Amino acid sequence: MDSLPKRDANYVPLSPITFLPRAASVYADRTSIVYGNTTFTWQQTYHRCCCLASALQQMSILKNDVVSVLAPNTPALYEMHFAVPMAGAVLNAINTLMDAASVATIINHAQPKVLFVDYQYIRVATEAVRGIDAPPLLVLINDIDKPTGAAMSGASLEYEQLVARGGLVLARYPPHDLRDEWDSLTLNYTSGTTAAPKGVVYSHRAAYLNTVSLMLQWGIRHEPVYLWSLPMFHCNGWTFTWGIAACGGTNVCIRAPTAVNMYNAIAAHGVTHMCAAPVLFNILIEARREPLPRPVQVLTGGAPPPAALLQRVEHLGFKVTHAYGMTEATGVVMVCEWRQRWDTLPASERARLKARQGVSALSLAGADVKDPITMQSVPRDGTTLGEIMLRGSNMMKGYLRNEGATDGAFRDGWFLTGDVGVVHPDGYVEIKDRSKDVIISGGENICSVEVESVLYQHPAVREAAVVAMPHPRWGETPCAFVSLKEGNAAKVKEDEIVSFCRNKMAHYMVPRKVEFMDDLPKNPTGKVKKLQLRERARAFTLRATQGEQLGHFALTTASRL
Repeated sequence: MDSLPKRDANYVPLSPITFLPRAASVYADRTSIVYGNTTFTWQQTYHRCCCLASALQQMSILKNDVVSVLAPNTPALYEMHFAVPMAGAVLNAINTLMDAASVATIINHAQPKVLFVDYQYIRVATEAVRGIDAPPLLVLINDIDKPTGAAMSGASLEYEQLVARGGLVLARYPPHDLRDEWDSLTLNYTSGTTAAPKGVVYSHRAAYLNTVSLMLQWGIRHEPVYLWSLPMFHCNGWTFTWGIAACGGTNVCIRAPTAVNMYNAIAAHGVTHMCAAPVLFNILIEARREPLPRPVQVLTGGAPPPAALLQRVEHLGFKVTHAYGMTEATGVVMVCEWRQRWDTLPASERARLKARQGVSALSLAGADVKDPITMQSVPRDGTTLGEIMLRGSNMMKGYLRNEGATDGAFRDGWFLTGDVGVVHPDGYVEIKDRSKDVIISGGENICSVEVESVLYQHPAVREAAVVAMPHPRWGETPCAFVSLKEGNAAKVKEDEIVSFCRNKMAHYMVPRKVEFMDDLPKNPTGKVKKLQLRERARAFTLRATQGEQLGHFALTTASRL
């Protein structure tokens, strides 16, 4: 049987790009994209992508050339997720929240041949390319719904002109013929909160498998209405850029995920699905009190959402599924698959179960929690800590031009995530912390996420983050940074927060210091900058008092930052 050869009819490279021509055939007249007053059908979207791919090839964009784009969630960015690979090139969607220096760092490293720039980011892009010796060709993306007439110095081409030009040469430059599913599809950069961002390379195979897996595990059927509240630059929209084409859905594009934009889109278009980092939950909660007329399915990830926060957002009609992923894993690699028997549990217990990261994606060959020293699996007891490790075809190819970091990320056939977690008796994984965020106090490991989950239960707390601060006897002790809901600043004091925690957790886990902030510092993907908070916490010192043996300490502040 091994002598039977592969043939063109029975062995075709896997690629998520194949979802687009299928959508154009099966869902030809169905709306593919809605953006303001602009709409396209799947047939139109396919044609526009073919045109752009032809135009890129005419511009001598070759296989493995990088094409970068700095744009919000607009039709152009969506189309480029298909058109750039259809030209044989590699798409690099840049985080739009980065400053010019960070954008310049990425351009210098990615070395794109072309940089597409939305009119909203002309200033940032202009400043970013100013000091680059061999800057990429610039293409301006004007607003397709309401053209602004904006111009960009050095940009001789405009996106719609390029699409039109491609339409004239379709016959000469057909879509690139993919021969190897290991070919590079996209280049995504890590957020770089603790070091310089690394360029993560995805293969066509990895993106295809992850897309199909996630669609199935989240239970998306055909013709959903998907709201782009999640940035497409974030792991290519967790692969839903391609997934919505696979099921003939409608992409509702908004330039910014404000409460007004999201709620207006939900009401106007009958949104059925959306993705969001937990940071968006507070935006949705603060802007509305009454439940939605129809439920909206929400996939969340990026940071462990506290159970209390999940309860609040679900009260509004957002049905949350929790997922876990990372840039190096092509997005989502664990989903908290919901079991029907949990439906009868109390709301607080359902929220606790839903806050877990869940079970491995179908595209993975393995997901485990292991002792990073022995590489042995930890017991399924829900308490023994280990590092979450992954293996499977949806993992990244590696870090671009960084062989050392690539080799360091893989060990004994596994990818080491750096996340600390436990495995519950039912096999569901729960993240307890990043390895660098675990607080070691007097030899005891304190998971900052557990302390944060208690802080979120306080009715006045809007956001919370816990990091280590120095302690004269125990080495480290928890320090909490908290932002309060509007109207609570004058009412809630540090003693009340500390007392609240002491009633709900072991005393050694209770924050010894609570620092109030208007907003917690976040990176461009919405994650709290714990490195910055740790540096701030180092300025706090605890002075032991006569009551130290009872666990009471007096706080002094070395300096205020």
